[in-house]
Amino acid sequence: MRDLQHYLSPESEHLLDWFHITMRLTVMRQMIKGMTAELTPGDKCPETATGLADLEKHLESVKWNLWHGNVPHALQRIDDLDDDLEMLEESLANKKKPEKAVREFRTYIGTNQAFIPNYGDRYRHDKTISTAFVESTVNYVVSKRSVKKHQMRWTQRGAHLLLQTRVQVLNDDLRKTFVRWFPGMRPEEPAALKEAA
Repeated sequence: MRDLQHYLSPESEHLLDWFHITMRLTVMRQMIKGMTAELTPGDKCPETATGLADLEKHLESVKWNLWHGNVPHALQRIDDLDDDLEMLEESLANKKKPEKAVREFRTYIGTNQAFIPNYGDRYRHDKTISTAFVESTVNYVVSKRSVKKHQMRWTQRGAHLLLQTRVQVLNDDLRKTFVRWFPGMRPEEPAALKEAA
């Protein structure tokens, strides 16, 4: 997939989207909070409570290091997080999911470390750190018609044609396209546009 990206746009800069990193970190944070909530005041072992607090600190450290582009330290903190999870009591029912999430995150960051910049520096210099707005726009344009749960859904060809039309509508270019296709059609007058608004 990456070769295709480089082929289509060889001069472009390829970065790991900060939004995707933070989403994974948020999921792991919620899992740790769930483990903390699982402990009742009567059976709170001091070591377990301390261990869970350490997990949250390591997670914050991972986020800080990734934000500043310090991938080697982030990977070390992820390893510390994994070690701390292993040392927690086996009786914690929710322990397996965070362990799996941390290991998958370690692989994800390790595999993509060449694409992790100093996000903080990029942010301070008004450079892109996330394309989440593009993804949300695509979701908005496609709408719910491509979702399998709905009885009526678009075919691939239909979705492609819909996207072309929808983007033209959003860019206010649809009428110009029709005028180009059908020369007899008059362009809309600016006054008519104001009245329509």
